Amino acid sequence: MKSLVLAEKPSVAREIARVLGCKQSNKSYIEGNQYIVTWALGHLIELKMPEHYDKKYQNWNLEDLPIIPDQMGTKVMKQTSQQFKAIEQLSKRKDIKDCIIATDAGREGELVARWILEKLHWKKPIKRLWISSHTDRSIKEGFQKLRPGKEFEALYQSAVCRAEADWLIGLNVTRALTTKYQDPLSAGRVQTPTLALILEREKGIQSFIPKEYWTIDAQIGPLKTSWEKNGEKRIFSSDSAQKIVEKIKEGKGKVVSIQRKKKTEQHPLPYDLTELQRDANHRYGFSAKKTLNVLQKLYEQYKLVTYPRTDSRYLTTDMEATMLDRLHGLASSYKDEVKPLIAKKGKVVAKKIFNNEKVTDHHAIIPTEERAHISDLSPDERKLYDLIVRRFLMLFHQAYEYEGIKAIIDVDGETFTAHETAVIQLGFRALTNKEESSTTQSLSKIAEGQTYTVQNVQLESRLTEPPARYSEADVLTQMEKYGLGTPATRAEIIERLLQTEVVERNNGRFHTTAKGRQLIELVNDELKSPELTARWEQELEKISRGKSDPKVFRNNIRQQTKQLIAEIKMSNQKYRAHNLTGSKCPECGSFLKERNTKEGKILVCSSLECHYRKRKDPKLSNRRCPTCHKKMEMHEGKAGLYFQCRRCNIVEKAEDKKKSVSKKEERKLVQKYSQKDDFGTSLGDLLKAAIEKKD
Repeated sequence: MKSLVLAEKPSVAREIARVLGCKQSNKSYIEGNQYIVTWALGHLIELKMPEHYDKKYQNWNLEDLPIIPDQMGTKVMKQTSQQFKAIEQLSKRKDIKDCIIATDAGREGELVARWILEKLHWKKPIKRLWISSHTDRSIKEGFQKLRPGKEFEALYQSAVCRAEADWLIGLNVTRALTTKYQDPLSAGRVQTPTLALILEREKGIQSFIPKEYWTIDAQIGPLKTSWEKNGEKRIFSSDSAQKIVEKIKEGKGKVVSIQRKKKTEQHPLPYDLTELQRDANHRYGFSAKKTLNVLQKLYEQYKLVTYPRTDSRYLTTDMEATMLDRLHGLASSYKDEVKPLIAKKGKVVAKKIFNNEKVTDHHAIIPTEERAHISDLSPDERKLYDLIVRRFLMLFHQAYEYEGIKAIIDVDGETFTAHETAVIQLGFRALTNKEESSTTQSLSKIAEGQTYTVQNVQLESRLTEPPARYSEADVLTQMEKYGLGTPATRAEIIERLLQTEVVERNNGRFHTTAKGRQLIELVNDELKSPELTARWEQELEKISRGKSDPKVFRNNIRQQTKQLIAEIKMSNQKYRAHNLTGSKCPECGSFLKERNTKEGKILVCSSLECHYRKRKDPKLSNRRCPTCHKKMEMHEGKAGLYFQCRRCNIVEKAEDKKKSVSKKEERKLVQKYSQKDDFGTSLGDLLKAAIEKKD
C-alpha cells in the first residue's frame, strides 16, 4: 500500500519525490515504492461564481443584490481541470491507503489541499506534513513526524471563513457600486480600509499649512552647537530669533554641564515577512509583491531560507541545536563573518529569540543549513538573502553599546548644546554594512566651567513640512498596526489597489487618484474602518485555534453583507468617471475612458455592456534605440512591422535586425517553429521561416 502525497506546486513535489526516493516520473505525478507524489497548481478548486447558482447573475443588476447562497459550493477551475482529473484518478487506486497533505504549511495551503480532497469525497485517513523549509533534512524529519489531519481542521475552517467572507462582501459590494455608479469600482474587507488609510494621509497633506521657523547654530570655541530651549530647536518668531543672535554675538559661552549616558541597543529580532518587506522597500525600493516573489524562490528553488509567509520573529527552543549547522551552510559565502562564530560553536548571544510562546504556525525567517552558492543568485535574490543572513548573524554578536555625551553651554542666558556619540562596543552593528564611528568633535576633553568665545553665528529660516506620502513600507506598517490582512495577503492587497487605479505609485510613494477619492466617499463607512476589518481578522485567528465558532462568523458576515448592500442602494451620492474623454465609442456611441496599463494607455468604452477597447499609445518593443537606448515603439505600416524611437525618430524595419536576436527571442523562435514545422534546426533557418510566415 502507498501514500498519496499532495504538494502545492510541481517544483516542491519534485523535491519531495527525490528525497522520498520516488523515481517513476509521469505527467501528473511521481511514483515510488511507498509514495505517489502529485501536486496542485496553486488552487485547483474555487468558490462557485453567482452565475453557477443562477444564470441571471451573468448580468450585473443592482436589484439582484445581495447574492447570498444558502450553502456556498465549490467548483473545479477550468484552466487546471486536467491536473484535478489526474489526482482524481490517483485517488481511486486501490493501493492508496491515505493522503499526506504537503501543501504550504499555512491557512491558504490548507485550503488548497482540503478543497481538493473534499471535491474527491475523500474518505481515507489524512496526515499532515508541517515543515518550515524544503531542505532534504527538513523533508526527511517532517515525514518522520507526520501529524494527524484532524489537528488542522480548525485551520481549514478558518480558511473557508476567510474565502467566503471575501466572496460575500467583496463581490456584492463591488457589484453594487459598479452597477449603481456605472463604473468599475472595486471594494473589499481589506483593500477598502487600506485605501482609507492612504487617503487619510493625503487629507493631512492637503490641509497642511506650512509655518516659518528659524534655527540658530554657533561655533563656540571648538564646539559646533545649536540653540535649544526645553528640547525645542525651532523659533517661530523672526524678531525673537534676531534678538537672540544680536544678544550672543561675540559673547562668551560657559560650559555649565557635561551629561554622559551609557546606552545599549539590543539585537534586532529576525525577520517576519512584513518586516522583511518593509526593510527591502526602504533599502532597495522593492515592492511588497516583489519581495515575496523573490523570497518564495529562495525558499522553494534554492532552499536557502525558511518558510516566508510567517508573522513571527522568534524561534522555537529546539532550534538552538541547529544554529551551528546553519552557520556551516553560510561558511563559504560569508567566510569572514562566520568563521569566528563557528569557532565559538555557534553560541547565540541573543537568547531571547528562543521563545515557544511567541511562535504561532511558523518561526521567523532565517537561513537553512543548505550551502549557499551566491553566484547562482540574481542580484535581487542576493540582496534579499543578504538581508536575511546578516539579520540572522547579528544574533551571535554582542549588543551595541555607546555613550551619549551632551554639553550644555550658557551664553548670556541662552542655552546652546553640543552632542557626541562614542562607540564602546560595536557588537552586532559590525554586520550592518555601515560605518560606525565616534563623531569628530571630542567632548571628552571639555570640562564644566570652561569658557569659550562665540564665533560664526548662523540664523536659518525654514518652513515646517507636511507629512510625507506613504511608501510601501509605511502602508505595510499601517496594515500591520490595524491588523489588516495577513503577511501572506498584504502584498496582493497593495497590488490590487494599484490595478484598480484608486492609487498610483510615483517615486516609491503612494498618491491618491480622483477615482480613489470618489470611491472612499461612496463606500460604506463601516467597510472603510480599519478597526472592523481587524476584528474580523482576529476572529479568523481564533477560529484557526479552535477558540471561536465558524458558523457564528459566517452568519455575521451574511448579515453584514445585507446591511452594506442596503446602504449602497439607499445612497444619494454622485459619481463622475475621472477618466472620461471627449471621444465616443465607434460601436455604441458612449464616451470612451482612458486607462493606464503596464503596456501603455488604452481607450475603453464607458458602457458596462460594451467591451470595446483600443490601444492609445503605440506598443513598446524590447528593441532598443541604437542612439538613446530607450525601448522603441512598434508600428504596422504598408511595408509591414517596423520600430521607431519617438525621441530620436530613428526607424528600423523588423527584419533589419534578424541577425541580431536576443537570447530570449531566440528561445521563443526555436520553441515556436521547431515544434510545428520542419524548417530545420539552425537559428538562421528559423528566422527565415518566421519572416516567410509573416509575409
